[in-house]
Amino acid sequence: MRFTREPERVDRAGRGQGHRERSAAGELLWSFEPGQMLLADQGFYSFELWCRAADTGADLLWRLGDIMELPVVSSCGDGSYLTLLFAPGARPATRADLLARARAGDDLTEQAHRVRWARVIEYEVPDRGSGDLICLLTTILDPREAPASLLAKTYHRRWEHEVANKEIKNQLRGPGKILRSKTPDMVRQELYGYTIAHYAVCALICRAATETGIDSRRVKFTNTRPHRL
Repeated sequence: MRFTREPERVDRAGRGQGHRERSAAGELLWSFEPGQMLLADQGFYSFELWCRAADTGADLLWRLGDIMELPVVSSCGDGSYLTLLFAPGARPATRADLLARARAGDDLTEQAHRVRWARVIEYEVPDRGSGDLICLLTTILDPREAPASLLAKTYHRRWEHEVANKEIKNQLRGPGKILRSKTPDMVRQELYGYTIAHYAVCALICRAATETGIDSRRVKFTNTRPHRL
């Protein structure tokens, strides 16, 4: 599969869009370890951050935007395939050589500073409306450990968490509205208050949906939230 790179917006320091989010994410990597899974939306990927996150031993499942080429090394038999992720600035000849070695079955461990293995899962969500192709990268290379369908469902869970955060931030609190509290303890209390209010509304949605026999995910939060908090 081939992605085309679009012009990237930069700030005054010459840093690309998403730099601040990636920097903040990098500060949290110390908390991850083997046995955990780290999910990330598109915009977080960079070769450097991917390598740092993978080196923690945690499994990665990140969405990738339309930013780079993903050459097929081999098919995994479940609709996914193995690819190589190259460090920025790698010469075309170097990429071609490493890709040929990977397809021949060579061990590329000594090249970890310039190339990493990844598995690609591509799919569409029929009822999403946009018809966009979802492209996921994972460090779980063996499909027997995690089939493509399972990883797609797992990533969808990340979306559900994001929607919940959006409901609290934009629909309960209000877009662009800052917290009223002036001290750390009161900020925590205010955040707990928003969280409890969100839980109460979601519980009401779930109860109403259950009694009417519909999927609670089809009930819009904006139609049930209180007008003032």
